[in-house]
This record gives sequence, structure tokens and C-alpha cells, in this order.
Amino acid sequence: MAIHAPLIIDIAGTALTAIDRKRLRHPLVGGIILFSRNWESRIQLTALCQSIKRVRSDLLICVDHEGGRVQRFKTDGFTHLPPMRALGEMWLAPVQAGRRGGPLDASRAASDCGFVLGAELRACGVDLSFTPVLDLDHGESSVIGDRAFSRDPRVVSLVAKSLMHGLLQSGLGNCGKHFPGHGFVKADSHLAVPLDRRSLKALMADDAAPYGWLGNVLHSVMPAHVIYPKVDSRPAGFSSIWLQDVLRTRLGFEGAVFSDDLSMAGARVIEGQAVSYTQAAIAALEAGCDLVLLCNQSLPQTDGSAPLDELIDGLSQAQLNGLWRESDRSEERRRALLPSNVTLPWDALMVLPSYTNALDGLI
Repeated sequence: MAIHAPLIIDIAGTALTAIDRKRLRHPLVGGIILFSRNWESRIQLTALCQSIKRVRSDLLICVDHEGGRVQRFKTDGFTHLPPMRALGEMWLAPVQAGRRGGPLDASRAASDCGFVLGAELRACGVDLSFTPVLDLDHGESSVIGDRAFSRDPRVVSLVAKSLMHGLLQSGLGNCGKHFPGHGFVKADSHLAVPLDRRSLKALMADDAAPYGWLGNVLHSVMPAHVIYPKVDSRPAGFSSIWLQDVLRTRLGFEGAVFSDDLSMAGARVIEGQAVSYTQAAIAALEAGCDLVLLCNQSLPQTDGSAPLDELIDGLSQAQLNGLWRESDRSEERRRALLPSNVTLPWDALMVLPSYTNALDGLI
């Protein structure tokens, strides 16, 4: 069995440097997450993805590309996708002559959105997008807001399923987030450690419900850096109760589990104790994550060291010291996320009937 490669890392620029290649060759690195800073043009992005695959063909290339305000690539031919709330609102809109509205129109629009999103990314060599957002829009969270389809978990699930149908047709991998739900809390887990004081019963009946309904079509799941103290004192991404007892056992989810970004404030403290990136990574992996992300930490600090290298070295040392054990099953889940379809070049995509029809169906 191949070595378990749990680390998803980033790069600073628009092309690989020698240090980037060294990091990507490390056996514990399993993929890369791209950001807007890694984008100049479609040709450049395609060349970057090709260069990543030349380093190691099994590296997973990921991006946060949801539509609306979270869309990393927006120029040079990339379609501006609507915020997911627009699809949920269409689902709930009354059916009127000459105007799209209702579940059937929304389902078609969501599938078209997913296909366009996925096909454009695949044409440039991206493997997976961290979408769809399955959080409920409780009207409290500014960080979620219009990224959510709806307040109603049934609407969220049905529109998300249609979106994922389009993603599946394009060959792009998906990831539901942020389990069991980030939409109820006001605090932004990028900046704080949010607390959601609802009971397990309340959460399972509401915010976590989409994960049970969609488990057979989700390729992967990303837990929230949110503490639910009536269930566990640890944030969900570091909680074996949430990841093993609830997600795996109770909901029967069999796909991959990614941690959210370990540099976020919500991942910097576990049970009241500040933790290093290595400690956070080990805690997430031991709790049940298959893969862990560390974002925006590739540049050297004032002392010349880079937090990303500290994590790679720290996890390597933890493995040697028996503080962390690799998982064959986790590596199987990572490799299962790699696309099996052949990438269709951009120019060929532009004249593909299914793509042009999907463009016509967008909001």
C-alpha cells in the first residue's frame, strides 16, 4: 500500500519554485490547495496544474471555488457563478409563467451551475473543489451568509444534490462543509473559536441533516472549527465523537474527511490549550480526519523558517516517534478523490453542447 499522504499544502506564487517542488515530493504531502494569488490566466493555471502533476501524478489539486464571493478564478473566460443562496431562493419562488421558479427550475439551474463550475476547473487541471456549502442560513453568520442555499435543511439537501449531479458529470470532486454546521454561530472561525450550545438531538434534526441525506453522493466532508459543548469540548474537526461516532457510524459516511485550515483561529486552541500546527494536525488525524489543510503558511517568516516546513518536519518526526500512525484506509480515500476522466481542453469545452446548454441554464 502507498504511504498515507495526509497534508494538503499551498504555494505562494503562480509557478512552482524549487522549494515548492521539494515540499510536494515529500511522501506525507498528498495535495495542494490553490488561491487567487496562484492565478494570472487560464494558460498559466493549466501550466501550473500540469507542473504539479509532473512532480507527482497522484497529488490532489484542490480549490475553494463555490460561486458568489468565494470563487478564486473569475477572469479570462471563467464564468461568474451565482451565490448559492440564489439557487435556494429560486427553489422557493412561486412558479409563474415566463419566469423561472420552483423546485424543477432550481434543480436544473443547480445542475447547470455544478457542471459549468466543474468543467471549467477540470479543463485547467483542478481535481476537486471544496463545495457545496451545506451550512444552513440562520441569518446570524456573516462568514456563511449567502454561501448557504437556504435555512431549510431539506432545500439545502435537494439543491446541493442537483449541484453535485452537475459536478459529477464534469468529473470534479466535491466536498460538503462545514460538518455538522457553521451557520448558527455568529463568530467567524477564521478569527475566533465559535460555540454552538445546541444539543446533539437538535443539531442532528437540523444543521447536520443534509449529511445523512447526501452521504452517498458526497465525495468528502470538511468539519467545522466550531465547538458544540453539549456533544464534545473539542471543535468538530478534532472530535472523534463527531467524526467517528456521528459521521462514520451513525450517518454511515465512507468518503474522505478533510480538516479545515489549521491556521484558522478555531484550530489554534484545543480544550483551552494553544497548539502548534503539528499538534493540531495530529489531533485532527487521530480524531478521524484523513487529510489536513494548512493554508497561507508557505512563505518564510522573519527568522527564515516557514510554518509549512515546520509541519512537514513535525509530522515526519511524530511518525518516527510513534506519535502518529499512517492509515491505509485514509490513503485509499485520498486516492479515490483523484479524477478518473480525461481533462477536456478549454477550447474543446467551449463548443461542447452540454457545456453551452448549461451556460444557458445559469441564473
